[in-house]
Amino acid sequence: MIKELIELFERDLKRLEKELEAFKKEENLWKTQGGISNTAGNLILHLNGNLRTFICKEIGGFDYTRDRDFEFAGKGVSREKMRAEIELVSKQLVASLEGLNEETLNQPYPEEKFGYSMTYNFFLMHLYGHFNYHLGQINYLRRILEG
Repeated sequence: MIKELIELFERDLKRLEKELEAFKKEENLWKTQGGISNTAGNLILHLNGNLRTFICKEIGGFDYTRDRDFEFAGKGVSREKMRAEIELVSKQLVASLEGLNEETLNQPYPEEKFGYSMTYNFFLMHLYGHFNYHLGQINYLRRILEG
C-alpha cells in the first residue's frame, strides 16, 4: 500500500504543478468568480501546507511550521515559489512514506484529527482524497477564469 500511495501522490503532485503552469496569467491564481471563495493560489498553498504538516512533518520528521491562516488569506506568492514548494513537498512526502512500513499503516495515527482515533492507512487515504478534491477545484477555477 505504501508504494501505491507514493505513486498516487507523486502523480497528482505533478498534476498540481501542471495546473499551476496552465494558468496563462499569474494574477488569475489570486482571483475567484461567482460563489467561489478560495483562489487557486490559496488552494495550492493549502495543499502544500496540509501535506507538509501531516505527512512530511508528522510522519517524516521534517521541520515545518504551518501558517494555515496564510494558506487561505495570503496573496501574491509567485508561481516560481509555489512550484518550488510543490517540488519540496514531493521529495519530503516520498521520503516520509518510504520511512513507513506496512505494519505501521494499521496502527493508530498519533493525533486525533476528527475527534476520533484512526489508522495511518485511513488518514493517508483521507489526505489523498482531500488533495484531489482541491485539485479538481483548482482545475475548474482555472477553466472558468481563463476559458
